[in-house]
Amino acid sequence: MVRTVERPTQSVEFVKQPRPWRSIIADVILVGLVSGPLAAPFLASTGLPILPQIASIIYFMGDHVCPQPEMGLALMPPYLMAVCMRCFGTLMGLVTMRYLFSVNQGQAPYWLNRYGLPGLVLTIGLCLVYPFELYAQSWGWWEYNNFVVTLFGLVSGLGLGAYIMPPLHRAPRT
Repeated sequence: MVRTVERPTQSVEFVKQPRPWRSIIADVILVGLVSGPLAAPFLASTGLPILPQIASIIYFMGDHVCPQPEMGLALMPPYLMAVCMRCFGTLMGLVTMRYLFSVNQGQAPYWLNRYGLPGLVLTIGLCLVYPFELYAQSWGWWEYNNFVVTLFGLVSGLGLGAYIMPPLHRAPRT
């Protein structure tokens, strides 16, 4: 009688943990923040009922969060984006960091919340490039340039996202 050794079948089961509510809510808010300013000019230009009123709400919010909403891009002339490119660059930085968090679940060294107080100080420093650029423009150091303000906004969004994405989207420890 010949005995053979059966290889045990190893099946590793990955248990997918449910996403925390704060992660879902944060993603919905981020989608709204990114899509609203882009959608506003298109909604405002339609003659369909209710859509221009929705655009008015988006423009109202943009006027209260953006320092220069009159500098938004004319996506559907004469209607502008609801925020300037500096603010939209910040949103793009947040979207980029959200994507990077989905790739590595906050394990990369660039997530600033893992460094405690020094990470918070670096986050604040990165976020302050946004108002620095705004004041430098008002002091006459340079004229408004969509490329420049988008880059400064992007840096601010990357810094803020590098700090807030892990606490918002990490699964609770069990």
